[in-house]
Amino acid sequence: MKALILAAGLGTRLQPFTLHHPKALAVVNGKTLLQRNVEYLQQQGITELIVNVHHFPDQIINAIETNNGWGSKISISDESDAVLETGGGLQKAAWYFEKEESFVVMNVDMLTTLPLTKMIQQHENNNPLATLAITDRTSSRYLLFDANNKLCGWKNTATLEEKGAVLSYTETQKLALVAKAFSGIHVINTKIFNLIEQQGKFSLIDVYMSLCCNHTIEGFNHSDSLLIDVGKPERILKAEGLFF
Repeated sequence: MKALILAAGLGTRLQPFTLHHPKALAVVNGKTLLQRNVEYLQQQGITELIVNVHHFPDQIINAIETNNGWGSKISISDESDAVLETGGGLQKAAWYFEKEESFVVMNVDMLTTLPLTKMIQQHENNNPLATLAITDRTSSRYLLFDANNKLCGWKNTATLEEKGAVLSYTETQKLALVAKAFSGIHVINTKIFNLIEQQGKFSLIDVYMSLCCNHTIEGFNHSDSLLIDVGKPERILKAEGLFF
């Protein structure tokens, strides 16, 4: 199995570091976020991956080349001209997964001990279009699942905005849904590339919202594992207390 690490974002929450560097090269206990996630994938048996780049792309490419991919075979998806967000970034890298049945996608600024092999096993056993890593943590934005663990929608609890199949639900039906926070890690079947209708810059969440009415997208709950979004300077200090 192959993977995509999403590393093209501007990382504005990590300023001032990201005024001069890509967020992928932020350091936690002597290792960059990119190196940590490359090594995490290695621990899960994945040694071939592609990294998308936009913000200070040469720094990321140089780090990969200087360190020989930290032992993995790493390709580059160049978004220097325009950052494409998660959906557009995946679509641009679709060529890399042509011979695969499924693949992994993860955000470079998420560090976790999620048992990815178990998540992949669930995905292979149930054969949904995608399996999304989720936890019970508090958030302002949630994915909504029914009693069968099927994705039905998305909700922003601060603005009350909703997306997906849930828009057609009654209030009683909505009360039966289970809200989970998304961890930024996906296992996706390659047939998704024939189903994506969006073009250019777009979010993978919006792709899922447009497809969840007619296709099965499941959750994988890993609330018992470590997870931290290293998106802000203070999160680096917290991450250093968890990942050594």
